[in-house]
Amino acid sequence: MLVAVISDTHMPRGTRRLPDDFVERIRAADVLLHAGDFMTVGAMRQLERIGPPLIGVQGNVDSAELRRLLPAERVVGVGDARIAMVHDAGPAAGRLERLRARYGESADAVVFGHSHLPLHERAADGFQIFNPGSPTERRRAPAQTMGLARVEGSAIEFELIPYTAS
Repeated sequence: MLVAVISDTHMPRGTRRLPDDFVERIRAADVLLHAGDFMTVGAMRQLERIGPPLIGVQGNVDSAELRRLLPAERVVGVGDARIAMVHDAGPAAGRLERLRARYGESADAVVFGHSHLPLHERAADGFQIFNPGSPTERRRAPAQTMGLARVEGSAIEFELIPYTAS
């Protein structure tokens, strides 16, 4: 199963939009996970129209209307894998251990956002945390990014996809 993973789209704002290459990758996925900061219900609906089922959590800049529609955190089943989702995973120091303690019994991995900084860490026991960065607003990251996850059984392999202008 192919999972597209994004966060921090912050739309609409100015002329911001998802790069066409990212839209095509999302369209080819079986499911789309969004780790918060859509901003508006309209932005969420725009992502839903791309194609695969959208599963999201609320972020800190999401509208009150959107926050009523989405949970602050959730655990979703993808194949036989369980992926927790939360927007803000807290400070960088001790993050892997903290998220493992919080979600390790209920999930194999945690997808989060907020910082716009891509990150993938794996514990010795296989538990993983993944931040796809932002496909629209790189901030301090070297590029706009999104993630893909390939799920076979309960195994999850994350891949970070940087945007490269053609």
